Amino acid sequence: MSDDDAELPDTRRLPTLDKTPDAPAGTTPSAPDTAATSAADDDRTGRFWSDRRVPAAVVALLLLAAAGLLLYDVAAVRADRPAMAWRRRLAHELATRHLDNPWVLGAAAVAVVLGIWLIVLAVTPGLRQVLPMRHGAPDVRSGLDRAAAALVLRDRAMEVAGVQSVRMKVSRRKAKAHAVSHFRELDEVRADLEAALGEGLRQLGPARRLGLTVDVRRPKKR
Repeated sequence: MSDDDAELPDTRRLPTLDKTPDAPAGTTPSAPDTAATSAADDDRTGRFWSDRRVPAAVVALLLLAAAGLLLYDVAAVRADRPAMAWRRRLAHELATRHLDNPWVLGAAAVAVVLGIWLIVLAVTPGLRQVLPMRHGAPDVRSGLDRAAAALVLRDRAMEVAGVQSVRMKVSRRKAKAHAVSHFRELDEVRADLEAALGEGLRQLGPARRLGLTVDVRRPKKR
């Protein structure tokens, strides 16, 4: 059995960042294209919209159950049968309780909160864990999971000389690195980390340019 046959079909490879190859002897690396960099930074691709399947299913089931129960009770009353006890109780409470009653105010507050929650779900995209990436093709949209981006950047940071450990966090607008350095000057390690992580962010290709914060400290004394 060959190595290719032994590899599991559901094995997933993490994204890797290729280092820029060294320039041939006698040549100097060319400066980056300013226009291309500016265009990349200005690429404001919108976030991915969540399907909202669970909230939509819950609301639909609740409305269907309430409408079905009410329709059954109305049909029973039309057929000269007594209304259900819950509807008679509800009609009595609505007729006798005042608007300043605590139960009425509490039910109104719950209805307001649920309504605001549904409105927020309707107007916000969701999927906060997915970072939109720059357009590689006109009809193709790509996204990168923030946890995967943090893992790739952490591996990139661990290659810097003097770095003992790194905690990486990637949000929608910033990438934060908390590193521990056990040798070399902290300013030198910080400068190398900023260069390596800045290049890593550029290669990941997020649609919005992420800010970078690097914190380097010595290990705690035991």
